[in-house]
Amino acid sequence: MTIAQMYLLSPPGVYRAQGDTAVMAGVLARTGHAAGRDVLDLGTGSGALALAAARAGAASVTAVDLSRRSVAATWLNTRMHGARVSVRRGDLYRPVDGRRFGLIVANPPYVPAETATLPRYGIARCWDAGLDGRTLLDRICDGAESHLTDDGRLLVIHSAVCGAEATVQRLARHGLVAEVVDRARIPFGPVMRARAAMLEARGLIEPGETEEDLVVIGARRAG
Repeated sequence: MTIAQMYLLSPPGVYRAQGDTAVMAGVLARTGHAAGRDVLDLGTGSGALALAAARAGAASVTAVDLSRRSVAATWLNTRMHGARVSVRRGDLYRPVDGRRFGLIVANPPYVPAETATLPRYGIARCWDAGLDGRTLLDRICDGAESHLTDDGRLLVIHSAVCGAEATVQRLARHGLVAEVVDRARIPFGPVMRARAAMLEARGLIEPGETEEDLVVIGARRAG
């Protein structure tokens, strides 16, 4: 059963599994990176990737989200599908400080916004990520090394609008070897369409562009 075929509760304010979720779930299914590992799903939303990791043979799955509604939805969805997932509420790595994981997966908010201030409430919190879309991406990169086991891996997905090379370089500064491991081209969704003029004015997309590349960045320790 694919993510698209899976019934998931997504109450108002909770990110509904979309194309980026499906791309990341496909990577988990193909690569075997989750098999036998303790997995951390950052910004779990409805729990779709936590479920995908569990189905891919994870030894354990911990799902984290700042949103109370997302935590509740993930708890219900994982129980409904019979997956043993520990669900924690908190800001990115904070609920798992001191722990290390064999795999960290993340599908964070990454859409460039009008302001640098992140929304505290509402559905926009699911995609707004500061002026360049990197506010949460950079924090995930900065904390990954200290939360990975020696042979652990990070998989993070975002729009190429945010700069795939910027993610690779950010991870490299923390001693991680990173590269693009998967890529998919999809039509703009409603949010990107609504912000196309702004993105074009900032030089983040070409004039008249209506599609974006999604990139999955994989990272591991050097050596």
